[in-house]
Amino acid sequence: MIAAVGRAALLLALAAAPAAAPAQRLLHAGTYWAALERPGGKCEAVGRSELVALPGRPQARAAFAFSRDGQRRGQLHFLFARPVAADASAVLTIGGASFLLVTRGISAWSSGPAQEQAIIAAVRRNGEMRVRARGIGGRISDRYLLAGAPTAIDAAALACA
Repeated sequence: MIAAVGRAALLLALAAAPAAAPAQRLLHAGTYWAALERPGGKCEAVGRSELVALPGRPQARAAFAFSRDGQRRGQLHFLFARPVAADASAVLTIGGASFLLVTRGISAWSSGPAQEQAIIAAVRRNGEMRVRARGIGGRISDRYLLAGAPTAIDAAALACA
């Protein structure tokens, strides 16, 4: 039951794109993660935070991005439900490893290819990750379950190879 609820919530969050948005192709759908091929030669492994957003608020989510032109080979992007404070940083924790992320507005990103490889390796070895930041109006702490994330990452990477 929990897996079905997780899958349904993930697919609903992914489908919340504007009706006029160009078509995207679902490559893989798991319990907590999905892989999508988007227009323009972009592919993503996408998951939503464990906490479902309140109505009218954006859903916190994470995406590992790949592109056919090779500029993105696993770039990690977090979308928060509210903005990060201007002088704040975000820290991603996976198992015993911590990664300092680059922040701006309601987003945080990995800092480059070496960090992205280390993050993906940590995702493969662990069952959850948590990203924390000081947000405008309070602390941000989003937890992501990683069941199915490696498969979604592999599907996105393969589709944009």
